[in-house]
Amino acid sequence: MAIADPIRLTSLSHGAGCACKLGPSQLHDVLELLGPSIPTDDVVVSEASGDDAAVYRLPDGRGAIVTIDFFTPLVDDPFDWGRIAAANALSDVYAMGGTPALALNVAGWPVDVLPLETLAEVLRGGRAIADEAGIAVVGGHTITTEKEPLYGMVGVGFASLDALIRNTEARPGMSLVLTKPIGVGMISTAAKRGVADDSQLAEAIATMTTLNDRISRAAVASGVRAGTDVTGFGLLGHLRKLLEASGCAATVDAGAVPLLVGALDLAQRDVVAGGTKRNHAWLQATTDWGACTVPEQLLLADAQTSGGLLLATEDAGALTAAGVAAQVIGAVTEGSPGAIRVAGRLDG
Repeated sequence: MAIADPIRLTSLSHGAGCACKLGPSQLHDVLELLGPSIPTDDVVVSEASGDDAAVYRLPDGRGAIVTIDFFTPLVDDPFDWGRIAAANALSDVYAMGGTPALALNVAGWPVDVLPLETLAEVLRGGRAIADEAGIAVVGGHTITTEKEPLYGMVGVGFASLDALIRNTEARPGMSLVLTKPIGVGMISTAAKRGVADDSQLAEAIATMTTLNDRISRAAVASGVRAGTDVTGFGLLGHLRKLLEASGCAATVDAGAVPLLVGALDLAQRDVVAGGTKRNHAWLQATTDWGACTVPEQLLLADAQTSGGLLLATEDAGALTAAGVAAQVIGAVTEGSPGAIRVAGRLDG
């Protein structure tokens, strides 16, 4: 009797990783319908600023950072999916300038479609990243789903309130620094469609499973207080959110933006996630694309998963001197909040 081939996880996913998120305009509409929350005095960061995580003031002067992130499969290897999802969730803590302390698993599993052994491999991948971060996964919650598997984490960490990195603190004259190449959305979409080569996928997985811990510590030590991480809304989508929260505009040097190998070629072949196209549409009202072609624009809007940190700093040299990957890609300027002018072309 022939043994059936294992089910490809990505065949069960309607979107790849963070590309399955609500688009920024959709999320805005939902939050408008909901209305603002009324946080207590000890809530330092709430959803009002659209930051990466919530922060609650503790009696000892520190802040407790709390976040949650989960998504559908973007790779077929369950262990790698677990690693990527865990690194992505913990990135929100690092993006706030914090140190993770513990995590909880969040999973939805189609028990009639996928074996529980596969779920165990996903959780093992998440635990491997937690071990690397020096924290414990102390529990979680699971539900059954009909077809589509889901996995992610709640992350809890701590930071000095005086050293928080927030999306409200960018100021004109600051340099914009990006710490990972973009393009994982294009490559994970290519993998889902069966057109990514092994080297492309391996590079994307290596990028997505690299923690943002070292760059976060270097940023805090060098006095960076403005930033965010680059995930589902893409590089320019998260930049727009940061600029709107800070009341500033920006110029981006497209030629300075680091790219994963082959990502621009995939964009030119329209191997593009639906989430990326939603990001691109949302950016039209506030972005001067300059000489960039539509594929280049889509790559700048590409929905990233476990991307790098996007930091605004007056001393970019302090980051590069710290021995971490840090590429200056533009500058914060005066102007309409959220406005972005793209100069030059992507170097793909």
